[in-house]
Amino acid sequence: MPASGRCRSLAALIAALLLSACGIRYGFSEGAFPSHVRTMAILPFDNKTPSSELQNELFDTMRAKLQQRLGVRDAAQDKADALVRGTIVSYDVDVPVAFSADPRQATSARRRLQITIDVEIIDQTTGKTLWQRKGLRAEGEYAERAEPEGRKLAIEKIVNDIVEGAQSQW
Repeated sequence: MPASGRCRSLAALIAALLLSACGIRYGFSEGAFPSHVRTMAILPFDNKTPSSELQNELFDTMRAKLQQRLGVRDAAQDKADALVRGTIVSYDVDVPVAFSADPRQATSARRRLQITIDVEIIDQTTGKTLWQRKGLRAEGEYAERAEPEGRKLAIEKIVNDIVEGAQSQW
């Protein structure tokens, strides 16, 4: 074998050894939580707002998306490795954003709502808080008389922020 071929083979071997020695792993589900956290329970958030539908919509969206995106399975509270709990602190709706100059086109007015929550993810095995955020706020814009659409957008943003925050810890 010529010297250049041996050098390339040696370089490839060294590179492979270095990568394996570093223990590099790729993938969100492997790095989202400590290795023993495989299941999660999401509790309905305490609701300090007058909007009862907000609590249910937040809970349903979190159950549908949070576990899947964090790479864990659903479990009952007493059997889960991790627990998500929190409080809906405020729900400010009907914040004006834009108005139509033509009173006959009132539906073109834009509105904004804001949802603020406190949330934490707890490792039930160790009792440690894995991730926590107080005052997590999301906004949703909607056309006049279409508040549910704005609420849905804000809830989706909250779930995204929780996923990104939790994944950033590991």
